[in-house]
Amino acid sequence: MAKIPKMHDSDVSLRHLKILGLLLEVQNLTLAAEILETHQSAVSKILAKLRKHFGDPLFVRAGRSMHPTPRALEIAQPLKGLLESAELLRASASVFDPRVSEREFRVIVADVGMIQLVPLVMRELERLGDTLRIKALPLDSHEVFGQLEAGEADIALGEFPSAAASIRRQALFSDSYVSVVRRGHPRLSRFSKHEMLLKERHVIVSASSTGHAAHRLLERVLVSQLGADRIQISVPSFVTCAFIASRTDAVGTLPALLAEYLKDDLRLAVFPTPLSLPLIEIGQFWHERVTRDAGHRWFRARLRELFGQRRAAGSIRGVGP
Repeated sequence: MAKIPKMHDSDVSLRHLKILGLLLEVQNLTLAAEILETHQSAVSKILAKLRKHFGDPLFVRAGRSMHPTPRALEIAQPLKGLLESAELLRASASVFDPRVSEREFRVIVADVGMIQLVPLVMRELERLGDTLRIKALPLDSHEVFGQLEAGEADIALGEFPSAAASIRRQALFSDSYVSVVRRGHPRLSRFSKHEMLLKERHVIVSASSTGHAAHRLLERVLVSQLGADRIQISVPSFVTCAFIASRTDAVGTLPALLAEYLKDDLRLAVFPTPLSLPLIEIGQFWHERVTRDAGHRWFRARLRELFGQRRAAGSIRGVGP
């Protein structure tokens, strides 16, 4: 590892170098102090520090003016380039223009979000910047925080109550669970009674590492309250669960917003679930090191604008009534 040099009193900052650049331009201490809106003595003190750092007087008086020394003239051109580069770095760190950026935003999202949220994000990026891109990454709850920390992903969407202190979060919307069966189910009229619905055969989602915390809780509740003989099949995806329910007599349990999204295409009948289940609190999660990044802030704001006002019984804007 390279040895870090020790700091000395003679070390100068970017601010000191900017003042040197100004002195080279105006060649007058009083005028430089007026431009900087400070006292001449403060500028003189910084000039003394610069002289010590460069081992050269830098300026010599000639009447009211200060003429640069040969060493100062030698410094002038590379100093100008350095200050211009510093300004470009500052500007690139504080400004993000979606109209010209070619940035790719990488989002970790569960299967529900792949069909429910990602298309809306794509549409928003297309509207705001032709060259912006999104990459949807599958959710593995064992890896999500490591991916954010390593910079492999920008945002994770879901519910992750065990997030580390270095992971920032912002609430977006809440959702609940509902039960679904195919329209035309032979016992459809009986499902207003919860006890009748519990007697049916069910298809459940075994979320394991591919779902966030709320979905794993749902699996545990269904397994404990339905009984093994009432579980007809376990599948790894809520979309698959909905499809199977639409083609069989089994009952599926889905997030309410997903059921609303799919009910017409799959011809599903939707009911309040007979079980007491907590709300799903969906948020966006990111690592603290990108909190101040201009592009990342812009993207988080867009997600907040798109999804920040959803309710459990509502619908996602643009895809439902």
